[in-house]
Amino acid sequence: EDALGDKVEVPVLENIPEGAASQRTFADLVRKGNDLIFGTSFGYMDPMLAVAEANPEVCMQHGTGYKTADNMGTYFGAAEEARYLSGIAAGEATENGQIGYVAAFPLPEVIRGINAFTLGAQSVNPDATVQVIWTKTWFGPDEEKQAAESLLDQGADVLAMHQDTPATGEAAAEAGAKWVGYNDDMSRFAPEAWLTGPVWDWGPHYTEVAEAVLEGQCPTEQYYGNMADGLVNLAPFGESVSEETQAMIEEKAAEIIAGSFKPFTGPVMDQDGEERIAEGGSATLDELLSMDYFVKGVEGSPEG
Repeated sequence: EDALGDKVEVPVLENIPEGAASQRTFADLVRKGNDLIFGTSFGYMDPMLAVAEANPEVCMQHGTGYKTADNMGTYFGAAEEARYLSGIAAGEATENGQIGYVAAFPLPEVIRGINAFTLGAQSVNPDATVQVIWTKTWFGPDEEKQAAESLLDQGADVLAMHQDTPATGEAAAEAGAKWVGYNDDMSRFAPEAWLTGPVWDWGPHYTEVAEAVLEGQCPTEQYYGNMADGLVNLAPFGESVSEETQAMIEEKAAEIIAGSFKPFTGPVMDQDGEERIAEGGSATLDELLSMDYFVKGVEGSPEG
């Protein structure tokens, strides 16, 4: 709306359950005359696809998924780039090498984030381990805090997360531990624990897609933004992150943006010692989008 003014109207619906409820919602948005619909949860994929196939005149865009149609594209981003960088901060911050990770669901996007974070931590702290607890919820403050406290009780002195609430950070602060967030700058919730965290800027992509639809086009590719195009970034550092660590992270970020470094550069070994990415190689987009294994140093099951 800020970018396109009165060319667009943007109704926003929140807290729509996945499954049949979301399919009814998408169909209702079509009936109300919306020309472009964004679905912003992985579980909206099949419901949106069904509505897209039944309404070829409407442009659909699914966030974080992998299915497309003649009038449906997907969009997501290389959060693993910022995850790797935040792992460096965690690896430098941990005193005992035990890092905990509160994770939502065992999906490829979550798994590759955990793996990239672990590789980043191990780049500065080779013996660091990352223990994962699954909450099976995107937004569950109670479940997240319980998982965080369990990790802290088991010895973790730094926590990371793939969740939507600051409960992990609040638990870290109460225990005197450090914290890596996700989604946006959550430092306001637990500033004394805050290190940094991956963040998103969706606005430019939404505007670009809306402009295309206004011109009679519907993007149907699998858009995968990154730090170079600004979709993915790293939140400001907490006060406990040293200038030396900040400089190290900023240098690695510059390499990522320039394309001279990729987080999943081989050799990469999985938990069982099997080589998944050969030395000198790097993960393809298809391999990233289908990642279903944990790298060496992650404790827990990638199956949930």
